[in-house]
Amino acid sequence: MNWHYIAEASLAIQIHLVAAIAALVLGCVMWLRPKGTPSHKLTGRGFMIFMILAAFSAIFIRQINDGSFSFIHLFVPLTFFGAWQAIVRIRRKNLKGHLSAVRGLFFGALIIPGLFAFLPGRLMWAVFFG
Repeated sequence: MNWHYIAEASLAIQIHLVAAIAALVLGCVMWLRPKGTPSHKLTGRGFMIFMILAAFSAIFIRQINDGSFSFIHLFVPLTFFGAWQAIVRIRRKNLKGHLSAVRGLFFGALIIPGLFAFLPGRLMWAVFFG
């Protein structure tokens, strides 16, 4: 693996990468642990913080499209909306809606865009396969 690509990347990319990996770890823990417990709530708060940080930092990553937004930036508002929905729904005690929103965040705003990071020409492709 070529870790030097990460060390040479912009601060926005480094923050984004750390936030996304932290969200992935916390998200996996969240799915595996019992729901409704104090540890689940703490893990969920951490997951939300890192998801929002990953989305916010993505706004400043524009190397692919010559300084403009690319198609992957569509996941930024999706993440903000999903996080808002998850929080609103759990506060209203709508457990099914909360589960749906968190599931959408985990898969639709973390896993799917994360897979795009491994396309040829992208940073994670270079780190793992370059």
